[in-house]
Amino acid sequence: MYLEKINSPADLAGLSVTELELLAAEIRELVIETVSVNGGHLGASLGTVELILALHRVFKVPEDRLLFDVGHQAYAHKILTGRREFFKTLRRHGGCAGFPAAWESEFDVGASGHAGTAISTAVGLSAAFGRSGSPHRAVAVVGDGALNCGMSLEGMINASRDGKNLIVVLNDNKMSIQENVGGMAHYLNCLISGSSYNKFKMTVKRLLKTLPRHEAIHRFIKRTEDLLKGIFLPGIVFEQLGFRYIGPINGHSLPDLLRTLERVRELEGPILVHVITEKGRGYEFARQEPARYHGVAGFDRATGRLKKSEGPTFSNAFGDAMVRLGEAHPEVAAISAAMVSGTGLNRFQQKFPGRCFDVGICEEHAVTFAGGLAAGGMRPVCAIYSTFLQRAFDSIYHDVVLPKQPVILALDRGGAVEDGPTHHGIYDLGFLRELPGLTVMAPRSERELELMLDFAYELKAPAAVRYPRGGSPADPAETVPPLELGRAEVVRAGGDGPVIWAMGPEVYTALEAARLLEVAGKGSCTVVNARFLAPFDGETARRLAASGRPVATVEDHRITGGLASALDEALADAPHGKVLHFGWPDRVIPHGCVGELKREFGLTAEAVAEKLGSL
Repeated sequence: MYLEKINSPADLAGLSVTELELLAAEIRELVIETVSVNGGHLGASLGTVELILALHRVFKVPEDRLLFDVGHQAYAHKILTGRREFFKTLRRHGGCAGFPAAWESEFDVGASGHAGTAISTAVGLSAAFGRSGSPHRAVAVVGDGALNCGMSLEGMINASRDGKNLIVVLNDNKMSIQENVGGMAHYLNCLISGSSYNKFKMTVKRLLKTLPRHEAIHRFIKRTEDLLKGIFLPGIVFEQLGFRYIGPINGHSLPDLLRTLERVRELEGPILVHVITEKGRGYEFARQEPARYHGVAGFDRATGRLKKSEGPTFSNAFGDAMVRLGEAHPEVAAISAAMVSGTGLNRFQQKFPGRCFDVGICEEHAVTFAGGLAAGGMRPVCAIYSTFLQRAFDSIYHDVVLPKQPVILALDRGGAVEDGPTHHGIYDLGFLRELPGLTVMAPRSERELELMLDFAYELKAPAAVRYPRGGSPADPAETVPPLELGRAEVVRAGGDGPVIWAMGPEVYTALEAARLLEVAGKGSCTVVNARFLAPFDGETARRLAASGRPVATVEDHRITGGLASALDEALADAPHGKVLHFGWPDRVIPHGCVGELKREFGLTAEAVAEKLGSL
């Protein structure tokens, strides 16, 4: 056993290549075992084990800064940086975070949960190193999917100026740039990364400057060099952006990785090292179906069978409703930002391939593209996880709301999720409610989601439908009344007890709290399903508050900006009794099981009933 002796990257120094390969196998075993129980991102992290071993062997981290874009691929990094045992608590409340996190370890940089950030951060680090005269390197490990993100391109454009200490490692696990072109590419790669070649190149440059017309001669040599690399190597586009391109190399060959990175460490940046890896390597089920094993809730190691949610889910209901909407209206189109499967659009894509657009990890483009489709007469439904829609705020305002384009935004994963602060969708209402003319809805059940999607289509104006991950506790036979713009639904008419407003599935939390209060003899509560967060039903809020009974809100959102704020605004100049709010507090919410988080922060029916009952 080698892994039990590795407590920091410094412990890799004395290991031979053979021993490192055995260590890689032990790391994979730990990753598979932990993710099978706890859930997590399996495929990408299995594919980067040798790469991360080589990076920690060659570079001096944390003095050299190692960044991951995104942290899906960083489990081996966590294991090698003193968190071997802690890693076994992956994604558990109070345990190891699912992504690199600066608050967890000095070896992590920033919060690595959203794509496209690593290159820009690394360019900033490189500029800081250059300004201080530091020899340390900023190394950004970027997946081929994240390279499509517009922010990655922005960072690369600026790297030519500020990237002297910058190395970008392109982890290409889908071969989306270009396939290896064989022995000549390997030979030229070894040549241009070698110290002899680069010393010779610098010597020739110095000699040329002593000759007449040296600039013309230098341009001719540069054009010849670029021509040869363009013929034999797939990286000419990176060279044009100012990077020295090296690759592609086998990301599972430790000898190749160590040799290349040791040479690269001595070169001046910016440098891009193109590494080919295989998602799911070491676990056949994940290797065969990398998309299914990208992010999992857990699985049976022997059979590969994934743990799945019981019963219907909002994402599935959305997908089914989209198919029906697409069948009824040929102008309906679906847009996803690299989350076709995650948002439930698989069936729509299969049935209407010409009307389903996966734009990659480009949320701003997705929303503005939707605005363009709408301007061209189509009816786009843009499905994006809440946490990622934050990136598209300006696009929503500038390209959808201002021109009043009938774009429907489907906000999946609205609310807290297991992955933690980089993925909690608890801030969306804070920026959506403030946009004039944008209708914002939150369904309490899968059936109500279907009605809201139809309502948004008929509205013919900008609209957003926000719903959480998983499903609701609603009875499938439950009657859902028709929607009226800006009108809430009183789902339980009480008498002398508090008035509880709720949105989304928290309506069922409120109903259970009302039941508990009545059983305890604390009065008969009124429960209101807000339905619309914008426009909010201020008329009903003022009418129910006029009796002076306590009023409360329950929401899977931060207390500021969401339902609580909407109610406060409605009651600001109206008579009312005591007001209490139940939502996520003004602090960073950690990762962990959502049920555990709700218990800790007092968002369960029992906690709501106890606090209201004490009034």
